[in-house]
Amino acid sequence: MYYSVIKPVDIADGIGVRVSLFVSGCTHHCKGCFQPETWSFTYGQPFTAQTEEQLLSYLRPSYIRGLTLLGGEPMEPDNQRVLLPFLKRLRAELPDKDIWCYSGYTLEELLGASRARCEVTDELLSMIDVLVDGEFVEEKRNISLKFRGSENQRLIDLPETLRCERVVRFDL
Repeated sequence: MYYSVIKPVDIADGIGVRVSLFVSGCTHHCKGCFQPETWSFTYGQPFTAQTEEQLLSYLRPSYIRGLTLLGGEPMEPDNQRVLLPFLKRLRAELPDKDIWCYSGYTLEELLGASRARCEVTDELLSMIDVLVDGEFVEEKRNISLKFRGSENQRLIDLPETLRCERVVRFDL
């Protein structure tokens, strides 16, 4: 997996002060995407053990609320397979940090038969606290929305959704 950028301090992509990892690789190619360079799966730098160490060091301070995964597309199968071991480590070492994930796939696509679903999808979803799902739709763009770009996107409380087996919106 490659990544385009790491923001060690980010307040735009989730609640509180966060660390954001922008992964590379996306097959959605949304019209109006603000980072089309991340569509390439080889854009940026390789995600390595050193990258993991850097991310964990950025996440350690008490004022950092958690990690946000964006892209590109974190839920592309090749990206899921790399992210899962990292998220397991994050949960083990820093269990008080929350994890947000932005995906152009809907939750229903991730749980059903889609090109995004692979052998690690369920376990990866179990690591995520808030899923912002759905492609960016330029015609539904709304700059007044918190933590999303278009009106079709949802903020989902993923642990509660998986427990209840119905979509539970994240309450801001």
